[in-house]
Amino acid sequence: MPDQNPTPDPVAEANAIERDVLYLLTGGDSPLWSVWDLARATERGKCVKDTIRSLRVNGLVNQTSDGHVFATRAAFRMVQIVGVIN
Repeated sequence: MPDQNPTPDPVAEANAIERDVLYLLTGGDSPLWSVWDLARATERGKCVKDTIRSLRVNGLVNQTSDGHVFATRAAFRMVQIVGVIN
C-alpha cells in the first residue's frame, strides 16, 4: 500500500521558511522583528534561527546586537522583483 503522507522535501521547506521570513520583514507591519516574534509568526519555531543565519550570510537580513533582525535594501528589492507569492 502506498504511503499516504509523502515525505516533505527539506529544501522546499527551507525555501518556504526563508520566503515567509523575508515577506514578514519587508511587509510593512514592523521593520524590526525579534527572532522569537518571527518564530511565532511563521509557526516554525527553531527553524527560524537557522533561517535568519542563512539570510544574514546571504546579505538579505541584518541583525542588531540585541538579536533583532531587519531586511536589507537587497531584500526589499528582491521582494519587489519577485513579488508576493500566495
